[in-house]
Formats: sequence, structure tokens, C-alpha cells
Amino acid sequence: MLKNLIAWSVHNRFLVLLATLVIAGWGWVALHKTPLDAIPDLSDVQVIIKTSYPGQAPRVVEEQVTYPITTTMLSVPGAQVVRGYSFFGDSYVYVIFADGTDIYWARARVLEYLNQAAADLPDGVQPRLGPDATGVGWVYNYALVDRTGQHDLGELRSLQDWFLKYELQTVPGVSEVATVGGMVRQYQVVVDPEKLRAYGITLAKVSSAIRAANREVGGSVLELAEAEYMVRTRGYLRGLNDLEHIPITVTEMGTPVLLRDIARVQIGPE
Repeated sequence: MLKNLIAWSVHNRFLVLLATLVIAGWGWVALHKTPLDAIPDLSDVQVIIKTSYPGQAPRVVEEQVTYPITTTMLSVPGAQVVRGYSFFGDSYVYVIFADGTDIYWARARVLEYLNQAAADLPDGVQPRLGPDATGVGWVYNYALVDRTGQHDLGELRSLQDWFLKYELQTVPGVSEVATVGGMVRQYQVVVDPEKLRAYGITLAKVSSAIRAANREVGGSVLELAEAEYMVRTRGYLRGLNDLEHIPITVTEMGTPVLLRDIARVQIGPE
């Protein structure tokens, strides 16, 4: 067989040479058109579900958030593996699909079943899908450093979250800008248990009063002299002073009990 092939090639030199040139040209074109990736994506097709349950221990997060979501995600079509992780105040669920699954189809299916699981979660807990980025999508990291010492960690974090982050998200191809570190500033109300007991006030009542005081209510429209005037109440809290003067209850003598009378209001890290 090999002897006959060699003999045929010797007697048909032109055809062999022509075939060699065609194959070489084809390889040259394919070499320049084949896409190359310095860091090929070898990660699984996965959808990440992040749920925040502030202030709760990992066991509570596992029982009330992670478990209901993971059991629901087991029914998602095409899902091969479902992993759940519970941390202090946060829950992460990873739904892994078979290779070749369209990521947007997978996200749509997960979101569909996630709406069903939302009914079993505690009040105020909202699960969210992670960005449609892969495991090799982390391309750059940077740090904000104030060498002058004029800004604290809270101000640097605010600069990152409210200015730099949005500018970087407008760059083509950027799916997410994740912030780590710094100090997320928040208004904190540190209640005094002894004063709560003295006034007969519960934590639920304090929380309800703060929530009710931080909102605006629309009124109506008054027509006067061929002009319309919109009536509304402005009630959003603007600082520590507004928080301190929130009325909580009234004593038997008719004296209002303000938030500052039963708690210490401060700005601190999250």
C-alpha cells in the first residue's frame, strides 16, 4: 500500500505539489483568522445568587435564606450542581450548568425560579443575581491611598462608590466594579436598654418610628389665580440632628420622648 502511494506520488509530481501548496495556503489563512486568547475561559457556566440578611448569624442565614434558595435551584432545567455558602449577614448560591449552556438562558431560568423562592424568604430580604462575568474576568485592581492624611477611610470609600465606580462601569466590556475595604458610612442608633424599659418602649416601635419619619408624602394640587401649586411634605432625614429629634412616644404628662432621649445617634462603619 505504501509502495503504491509512493509510486503514484512520483508519477504525479504536479498534483502532489499543487495539493501541498493548497494545504499550506489554507493553513496560513487559518493561522491568521483563528481567534487566540491569552487567558482562555475554562470556568464553568454558572450563575451566582447573592442575598444580604444584615446582622444575622451564619446559622440563621443558612436556615432562612440559603436553604430555601438552594432547594428551589435544584429544579432549574440544566443545572448540574448547586452550592450554597452562608456567612455573617450574606448568602451565596452558585448554580452550575453544563458546558456549552448559553449564559443568558441560564440566568433567565435561575431568575424565573428565584421569584418562586422569594416567597419563602424573610421580609425585606431580596436575592440578586451576580454579574454575567466569568471566573477569569478579573483584569485589574487598584487602591485609593491618601498620602496627605486629609481623608479617612469613609471618605475614600464614598469617593470610590459614588464617583470612580460609575465612571469605570461606562468602559466598554466592564461588567462589574467590585469594591473591597474602606468604611461604608452609616447612621447608627445605639439604644439604651434601661431607658427603653423605663419608658416602656420596644425596639420594634423605635424602628417603626425611624422608618415613618424618613419619607415624603405627596399632597394635592391647589389652583389659585390660574396657577397650580403642588402641596407635599418634606420629611427625608438629612443628618444626625434630624435623627435625634424623631418623636418615639409621649409620656403620661404629655412630654414627647425623642430618639436622643433613649439612644445615642452616631455615624460609624457598616
